[in-house]
Amino acid sequence: MAVTFNQVGEGRWKLDVCGYACPHPQLYTKKALHKLASGDTLLLLFDNPSSGESIQAMCESDGNDIVEREEGAGRFAWTIRKG
Repeated sequence: MAVTFNQVGEGRWKLDVCGYACPHPQLYTKKALHKLASGDTLLLLFDNPSSGESIQAMCESDGNDIVEREEGAGRFAWTIRKG
């Protein structure tokens, strides 16, 4: 279980925090978004349902938009656009 953060295209990044419990997914997401340029997108993969609430609140507070949400088999895939 290791966090992975990498670029997957021009202005597109992926962060996988599956296997981590709160508050780690939110903290790793905040650090990753800090490294992105405005308008870049982050595909966030996580499997802790309670992390979703704190990540959503953080995005709203920081001016980032969750533009897509997918869920399946206990995993979440959210695309966040940095504001």
